[in-house]
Amino acid sequence: MSLFVTKDTPVTDSVLTVIAHLPTKSLSKTVEAGFFQKLSDADFMRIAVLLAQKSYDEGGCPIGGVVIDNATRQIMGKGHNTLVQENHPYNHGETSAIRDAGRIDFSKTTIFTTLSPCDVCATLIYMRQFARVVVGDVTSASGNEDMVRSKGVQVDILEDQMGIEIYSKYRAEKPDQDNEDWKGLAEVCKHHSH
Repeated sequence: MSLFVTKDTPVTDSVLTVIAHLPTKSLSKTVEAGFFQKLSDADFMRIAVLLAQKSYDEGGCPIGGVVIDNATRQIMGKGHNTLVQENHPYNHGETSAIRDAGRIDFSKTTIFTTLSPCDVCATLIYMRQFARVVVGDVTSASGNEDMVRSKGVQVDILEDQMGIEIYSKYRAEKPDQDNEDWKGLAEVCKHHSH
């Protein structure tokens, strides 16, 4: 049985979209290991951005996350923010990807996140001892990069213009939802009572 995506398949947004949308567990049956080995950090970030786009299309917050094994470059987990879709008050792109990866040794992995991590996600990243976090947008939000670095995690900034554009469009369209995702409904109610 030949796999759908082989090591010779060109890296295009449409192939990366298929990978973003497939369940992580089925990737090994669909994508040859050699394909992942040729993906750059920017390609993995684009998969995270395509997950952010999926969330946006579902009416959610456009933030995605991807966890890869540093040695094999295989995707171990991926996901997107589900505040709206699952009525889930703290499932961010990072928590979604980490939950998808399950009980693995995160010190051998890198997490790609389309947006600078919030306090909760930043804490989770160092508490689970990730080797590295790659942040795709510090233009829309930033602040925890130095704290995560101080805990021994390598932090790299690799901005994806498509991701930045999706997030700024979303923030302009749904400022209350953006505020709720960062600070909870209490914050939104505070702003509306003034």
